Amino acid sequence: MTEPRPVNPVTAGDDEIREALLEADLPALLPALAHLTGDPALIADRFRPAPPSPAADLLPQGGMSPESQAAARELALRALRQYRDAGSPPPGPLSPEEQRTLVRFVTGDLPDDYLPLLNHELGLTGDAGAPDWHKDELAPDREFSVAVIGAGMSGIAAAHRLDQAGVPYVVLEKSEDVGGTWWANRYPGCRLDTSNFAYSYSFAQKADWQNQFSPRDEIFDYFDEVVDEFAIRPRIRFGTEVVSAHFDEGTAAWELTCESTDGSRSVVRADAVISAVGQLNRPSYPDIPGRSRFRGLAFHTAQWPDGADLAGLRVAVIGTGASAYQVIPAIAPEVGELRVFQRTAPWMMPTPSYHDKLPDGMRWLLRHVPNYHRWFRFMQFWNSLEARRQFMVIDPDWTSERSVSRLNEAVRRALHSHLEGQYADRPDLLAQVVPDYPPYTKRMLRDNGDWARTLKSEHVHLITEGVEEITEKGIVTADGVEHEVDVIIYGTGFLAAHFLEPMKITGRGGVDLHEQWAGDPRAYLGITIPGFPNLFCLYGPNTNLVLNGSIILFSEAGVHYTIGCIQELMRRGAGSMECRQDVFDSYNSRIDEANQSMAWSTPGVNSWYKNASGRVTQNWPLPIIEYWRLTRRPDPADYHFGQDVPDA
Repeated sequence: MTEPRPVNPVTAGDDEIREALLEADLPALLPALAHLTGDPALIADRFRPAPPSPAADLLPQGGMSPESQAAARELALRALRQYRDAGSPPPGPLSPEEQRTLVRFVTGDLPDDYLPLLNHELGLTGDAGAPDWHKDELAPDREFSVAVIGAGMSGIAAAHRLDQAGVPYVVLEKSEDVGGTWWANRYPGCRLDTSNFAYSYSFAQKADWQNQFSPRDEIFDYFDEVVDEFAIRPRIRFGTEVVSAHFDEGTAAWELTCESTDGSRSVVRADAVISAVGQLNRPSYPDIPGRSRFRGLAFHTAQWPDGADLAGLRVAVIGTGASAYQVIPAIAPEVGELRVFQRTAPWMMPTPSYHDKLPDGMRWLLRHVPNYHRWFRFMQFWNSLEARRQFMVIDPDWTSERSVSRLNEAVRRALHSHLEGQYADRPDLLAQVVPDYPPYTKRMLRDNGDWARTLKSEHVHLITEGVEEITEKGIVTADGVEHEVDVIIYGTGFLAAHFLEPMKITGRGGVDLHEQWAGDPRAYLGITIPGFPNLFCLYGPNTNLVLNGSIILFSEAGVHYTIGCIQELMRRGAGSMECRQDVFDSYNSRIDEANQSMAWSTPGVNSWYKNASGRVTQNWPLPIIEYWRLTRRPDPADYHFGQDVPDA
């Protein structure tokens, strides 16, 4: 995956190319071919992709008419023939104006201040996010080390950037391999619900994906490959869980107490700590009376037993959130009877190709057309960026309880119509599967029809009566019925608002981080916290995204900012840097106010986006470009800098 990535030369005949073009994603292919050939006809206005519709991420072929699609394929055939006959030469460099023209074919007119972000994600000019400094040049004599907690998506990105900056580091990972949530979650049906092209690093883009929405094994293999390709694995201590971290004010260093899988303990000292433990890493079990009395097999989706055999058994699944929504259709064909206990129905985004592999023609083009995979990734990224956010913003003058604005109502109607079509033959089920809350208030799921087909199966029963109790034999619902089952599967999500738990973190003055938060986690930019010098959080409070961007972009942005903070420590020769309280308070007031304008703050609707008091602790409410701007470089005025580095 390292640059440059040579593609296979085109040797196919015209007929084979023409067949492949029938399965091309044209809006992404055309700018790649325009770069390859310099032909402006490939990016004419008639081929420009339309913005997303209310009920779909992307319109098929960007909303192009059949006539425009045919014309685009003819131009693409001509371009590929020209490229083939010239011997498949690599594309030449683009001037800034040429790249801007290609980008705006996809995005339309937009302010120039978006272009650095877009160029970073496109990656045509190399690794735009690489640090522009190196420790050997900035502070060659200073001893400085970093402890990264977690070898999941964010931890891997942090390790790579630290390596590029020449900063010594160690990664402490409690599991036996990398991947974080993609190592832990192995339940049947587990897969991405965002495009894997967008769910990939800007510095490690990949052309040979087999799917657009990767199953668990494919995305885990991706992280595994990245770790080996960038030589990160030797710096990871597997089977090492951080149980506590204490800031030593005398030395301006952190002491981390770690526990190995054999129970032995050790201490790691580091000048800075990067927490990359994520948000969705601790399973949440419901507080149901009698849960421990059940005599059958019971487990959470995130703790799926190896070799679990459900064939012919009576199975209950509690929950219909993202994990349960994937598990239920996957296990339904093998179980004897399946009872689905639903508290609230999910809204679903129609995605007919959700389980499909990429078509053969598309994969041929990805292998043979330089940078096509970049443009396809860019399309997924852009159309989930700012374009979809408009559907989530509350109109304060809108009075409906079922939607939050005119645009949100358009989404609701489109999704409702989709459900009506699926359940036209089962009006009894339709009444149970239509949510009674506005779209985007809770996490929206992907739908290719499997959910409806599963619920219609004779041996599957959707139960909407509340769960009152668990007995030795099964589950008792509010109507007094005891549902006897052999297995209970908890698809009940994660303790998302419990950031950095169960670690004990003590900062300046011995203050306990979790006591300071008191169930209301906050951080400046989701990264730094007053009273906790040189502690940097990735995927921290209020950095989650809701179908309007790439979480990997946010993690890369957080890493970029953190590397900038370490650079500032080196430049100043300071021992520590700590976020100012007034800066922290002002920022969080702004985030809270902005969250009140978004659909997920709707009163009376519970979700993992909120903490126990109802405050939105997870989501980023502002345009994505704003986080990008804020994380380009730390402002020293936002921080107190501690003592000079002690003499060696």
